Amino acid sequence: MTSMKTVNENLTSDNDSSDQEDHDIQALDPARNAHSTVASTYFDEKIHIPDADSAQFSFRKLWAFTGPGFLMSIAYLDPGNIESDLQSGSLAKFKLLWVLLLSTTLGLLMQRLAARLGVVTGMHLAEVSHVQYPKFPRIALWIMVEIAIIGSDMQEVIGTAIAFYILSNGRIPLYGGVLITILDTFTFLLLDKYGLRKLEGFFGFLISIMAVTFGYQYGLSAPNQGELLKGMFFPYCEGCGSRELLQAVGIIGAVIMPHNIYLHSALVKSRDINRSKKNEVREANKYFFIEATVALFVSFLINVFVVAVFAEGFYGKNSTDIYKSCLKNHNPHAGVFNVTGNIEVDIYRGGVLLGCEFGPASMYIWAIGILAAGQSSTMTGTYAGQFVMEGFLNLQWKRWQRVLLTRSIAILPTVFLAVYRGIEDLTGMNDLLNVLMSLQLPFALLPILTFTSSKLIMKDFANGILSKLIGSSLAIVVFGINLFFFGVYMTKVPVKHWALYTLLVLLILVYIAFIGYLTCPSCLQMNYGLCNEALSQTLGSESSLEVEQNVYTPVAESLHTTHPKHSPPGSVDGTSQGQSSRQSYGAIE
Repeated sequence: MTSMKTVNENLTSDNDSSDQEDHDIQALDPARNAHSTVASTYFDEKIHIPDADSAQFSFRKLWAFTGPGFLMSIAYLDPGNIESDLQSGSLAKFKLLWVLLLSTTLGLLMQRLAARLGVVTGMHLAEVSHVQYPKFPRIALWIMVEIAIIGSDMQEVIGTAIAFYILSNGRIPLYGGVLITILDTFTFLLLDKYGLRKLEGFFGFLISIMAVTFGYQYGLSAPNQGELLKGMFFPYCEGCGSRELLQAVGIIGAVIMPHNIYLHSALVKSRDINRSKKNEVREANKYFFIEATVALFVSFLINVFVVAVFAEGFYGKNSTDIYKSCLKNHNPHAGVFNVTGNIEVDIYRGGVLLGCEFGPASMYIWAIGILAAGQSSTMTGTYAGQFVMEGFLNLQWKRWQRVLLTRSIAILPTVFLAVYRGIEDLTGMNDLLNVLMSLQLPFALLPILTFTSSKLIMKDFANGILSKLIGSSLAIVVFGINLFFFGVYMTKVPVKHWALYTLLVLLILVYIAFIGYLTCPSCLQMNYGLCNEALSQTLGSESSLEVEQNVYTPVAESLHTTHPKHSPPGSVDGTSQGQSSRQSYGAIE
């Protein structure tokens, strides 16, 4: 391993010449390194970046970089987010809009880190995780991300099935709509054969449909703009109770999606960036951040449209008032409001409500928007699943095989509820799935914070103090929210036997322990000694961290040694899995 010591010395040396800096960046680019890790799997086509004066802003260059950010933003518009929006408006009117704004802003900062990792290293988050973590933590991390992807897929299936049900006036049963999602997903996946730009254009078209349909409803509802802006920029919630608090913390889980961070770090690889030039890397980071900001601003506006519509149409009303309005407009779905007491709104009831308030056309327009949300997020979820599987396991499946697996897992419980329980239980599942997203979020936040804070991986593009503080604060908030959810749902679980309670407690402890394991490397950027001592005791002296060097020397080692494209899953540069695991946190020998 003598040669590896030389490589690491070169990587960590302080050479002021630009040639040495450019060489360091080039060394991290697997597209330009014959001995890189897993080869890029995102489209054979690369978008050319036009030459222009890098010192001046260029709309032509911005257009060339436009695409990945809008694909990423679709996760902020999936059916789970839409349901969270309408529940927020119907429950608290405009009082929780500031939570939505804060969540979207924090999401933008995390997406910025994901894009920077992909641009600077030429590797996406799952690929870096593959060579960084030992075998069992890596597999556990992959399982957690897969759970998030499957949970998101279930939300998309539910939203699409409800859209078909509304558009067909109930002629297409819910289970029929669920089964249709299998076929239409395979159909849409054929679009990437027509070129990357056309595929990105199709996603833009779906976002436009959502903007038009939900914007149309916003215009009809004519909300009070002053009250709306007050709720957006003043962090208050006057008169709010436990239900509003639960909704507020649920918004964060709905908005920031864990698999979306993995997705964005891979999508940026579709642009032809010369990573041997430091200025080009810096320029790419700038334009990708601008594009992501614009894309998430658009998604935020669409979410605000939904919140405002249901704040005006549902807040303060009971089921009797809505039922009378439905009968007046001869709505065929009026029966869903023929109940006594309060009723919670969801995607299906929301569409019926709009039809009762503004006429049948509004209900169908709503369904078209939900259909666009479900279809677009289905496709991006498929790509995220592909990147995650290939990156973590070095296992390359064809896209249709990947879709068949995840969609089958998502469809089984959804079909069961559609057949045996009904539409109310089906739509209510979205709330539980939003909680699931929040529980999985640390398994994206902690790795991205860890890697982008590493000087060895990111060199001059490593996180500064402000980025570290914001990212760490978000991770702490998310962890606190998850503990809150654990407490809330433990009281609701219909479990009376002590053995089942014991099992739940053990699962919670394992969850907390794994987060602690991932958190320790995150702290290493500020305190090497404490985590070195902790990991030495946990993993043994053979796996202790080489604190005199950078803790992420295994990443550089993988990038500078032979790593066959078809090496066994979990192997690094042809070594056995056990050897890879031992070196992932260990010192270079």
